[in-house]
Amino acid sequence: MVLRASPFPNGFVAGIHAIGWALIVPCFWYLDRVIAVCKSTTKEIRERQETECYLHPLKVFFGSIFFFIFFLLTAPLAFLGFLLWAPLQACRRPFSYHRVEPTSAERETNRGFEQTGKATFTFASANLCLLPDSLARFNNLGHTQQRAYEIGKRIAESVVRPNVIITVESPSSCGPVSPSDSIIPRACSNTDRGLEGPSQPTGDHRSDPTESSASSDDAEEALTEPSSSQLNYNENSNKQGQSDRKSPAVLFSQRTRQQDEEPWEVSPFFPANIDILCLEEVFDKRAAKKLSNALKPLFGHILHDVGVYACQPPCRCSAFKFFNSGLFMASRFPVLEAQYHWFPNSRGEDALAAKGLLSTKVLIGQNQKQKKVVGYFNCTHLHAPEGEGKIRCDQLDMVTRWIGEFQAAHKQPDEEVVFDVLCGDFNFDNCSPDDVLEQNHSLFEEYRDPCRAEAGKEKPWVIGTLLEQPSLYEEDVNSPEMLQRTLVTEEVRKQYISPPVPKQGVPLVYPEPGQPWIGRRIDYILYRETSISKLCRTVRSLLSCFLTLLCSRLTHVPPHSRKWPNKVRVHNILTKLN
Repeated sequence: MVLRASPFPNGFVAGIHAIGWALIVPCFWYLDRVIAVCKSTTKEIRERQETECYLHPLKVFFGSIFFFIFFLLTAPLAFLGFLLWAPLQACRRPFSYHRVEPTSAERETNRGFEQTGKATFTFASANLCLLPDSLARFNNLGHTQQRAYEIGKRIAESVVRPNVIITVESPSSCGPVSPSDSIIPRACSNTDRGLEGPSQPTGDHRSDPTESSASSDDAEEALTEPSSSQLNYNENSNKQGQSDRKSPAVLFSQRTRQQDEEPWEVSPFFPANIDILCLEEVFDKRAAKKLSNALKPLFGHILHDVGVYACQPPCRCSAFKFFNSGLFMASRFPVLEAQYHWFPNSRGEDALAAKGLLSTKVLIGQNQKQKKVVGYFNCTHLHAPEGEGKIRCDQLDMVTRWIGEFQAAHKQPDEEVVFDVLCGDFNFDNCSPDDVLEQNHSLFEEYRDPCRAEAGKEKPWVIGTLLEQPSLYEEDVNSPEMLQRTLVTEEVRKQYISPPVPKQGVPLVYPEPGQPWIGRRIDYILYRETSISKLCRTVRSLLSCFLTLLCSRLTHVPPHSRKWPNKVRVHNILTKLN
């Protein structure tokens, strides 16, 4: 079964919807500019102070009047468009689907899986804060359209970057040498997914001739144990001759590995060969279109504009949704089934957006027995305000139930399931006393979080994903390379990563004596092994943490935000069918 592209049942309804939205857009844009012209980011304020520019009050005064006048002039057309647009939401499917023919790299990947029965899959999750520009500025971000274009461009460039093979003669030093001097071991393969003929790709969806594992988390990587004859792979051809050099990042990684035996990496590069990419906070439709245009040559299957609008449930005005869910999924594999549910218990500002759960079933290919090989991929974004853990726990209950219902409805007896992944922005961490309720939720008994040592305690190598909003434009964090250097030093990163949240009325004592300082990690990629095929097995799960920054080098495109940081967590799944 192939999903239809349009969210509407026929072209006539889609056309009426497009006309209604076209009438709304000008009024919405002018309102956005009225607010944006009055709200500056800290970077813009500092630039005005440095250049001694005193004309900004005049710009705010005349600019707001100008845009407000045009807002009033276009309001009647917007009202007419609303009368056309709002009723049609009742017959709209809650997502749009973009599909293109599979690329040669995708065919090669599937062919290798069919021949060997082994493959590695890679997932990434990132929260981008692609709100309308006026609202993004309240999170110290601006230029939403430029950021969307730049993020899509950087992902595309990284995913297709050349792969370089480096032969390692010493058995004890087997492991990849990545652009960020990674020491993470990777298994070799006879199947090429990259751009350089028969060479092994550095990406995460490759065949493994020895052993494999099934696992997946937003901050972890399941890898096979390398043998002495395996190759290393450099993900950047610009540093071919620098594989011996040890940067501070690699030394930090080595120390952590000695303590915990869990390789990990802080990288300024977006990972190559991503199989499924989940993005959150892609609320702006124009920004979503820019991302889709940049990613569709690489990801043939994209779900965007996920969520519901207007009165929900239909014909009831108790909960009007101004924004969709913000979820955006790009996959190399065909999407066989997709289902979306919105959370009915959202409150406050979160109730204006249709946050919820997107569940998908993707087709990987066929195994050696000619059975379909599929995977389940789920992404979500939970309630945001602090101190409202009960709402998030109720949403986690819904997530667990909805995933179970989706898989029960679409499971076929002639299929082999090779992964079951849940990722997204959960808006709670595993170290804050204020998040104890969520940390002990039963979801973590079903899905594994390799960053987590136990409820309320992270593994010592975890860094955190939430950056402090006021310091986004400081020199230490305003580029991928500088942020990489900052994060590998505990004393320095304390200044930029959000600390744990204390329970109300209780002083926070953190960290405990002898324990490392760990910031808030609110983004997850979890995986479940009990729901995959019994013919699949996990040989070994080695963990790797990637913090890959999508920030732009352009001075006018801000790199990160506190509430919506540009963070990416990647996890590989290596699967073997017996």
